[in-house]
Amino acid sequence: MKEVLKTELMEAVQGRREEDLLNMQDIILKNMDLAGCGLQKIDFSGTTFENVCLMGTNLSGSKLKNAWFQESSLRGAILRNADMEGCMLRRADMRECDIRGANLFCAVLEKANLGGVISDEGTQHFRMHCPEQGAFVGYKKCCYDRIVELLIPADAKRSSATLNTCRCSKAKVLIIKSVDCTKYYEEAWSLVNENFVYRRGKWVEVPDFDEDRWNDSTTGIHFWMTREEAIGY
Repeated sequence: MKEVLKTELMEAVQGRREEDLLNMQDIILKNMDLAGCGLQKIDFSGTTFENVCLMGTNLSGSKLKNAWFQESSLRGAILRNADMEGCMLRRADMRECDIRGANLFCAVLEKANLGGVISDEGTQHFRMHCPEQGAFVGYKKCCYDRIVELLIPADAKRSSATLNTCRCSKAKVLIIKSVDCTKYYEEAWSLVNENFVYRRGKWVEVPDFDEDRWNDSTTGIHFWMTREEAIGY
């Protein structure tokens, strides 16, 4: 990866046609102040932002796929319609960011400060993937390709991050089937914890459920909203 200086970046921005997408992929931007700059429609895919101030910076329509923000403030940044798939934003300061229309699929938001973030219905993979209230049915893949159908009750804690995977604190095992639905089983074992058993008609519960929704790989009963997703896992 090549480290690019602020002067090089700004010269490239000023030298391109406004309607063009500027290619700045897989570079390193380090120790610089880009606060308030107009960086719209730039392909920063795979770029590392290390100790970069991006407060109030306009990144609308930019591609930030798999970009890594390390000790870089994004407070008040405009990220409208930005492609942020796979973005590493752990512990990032994103207060008052405008992410309307942005795609956050698989973005890492653990411990990020999201106070006052502006989103809308067009913001992808930011809202909860599972119902926030009420009871519903979920699906889980267990050892030997056994698919468990779960009833998640209304009083269960539930969450999802920026993927389609979800977690809950408790559930009732309704049915356990083979992938092709030709066989029924009385029990199934978790793929992650071999001591965690799902038995037909019984309740399962995780008392130490992690309520921080942005912590994806953590405690809880992991499940999918559709049987097809569970099978494909």
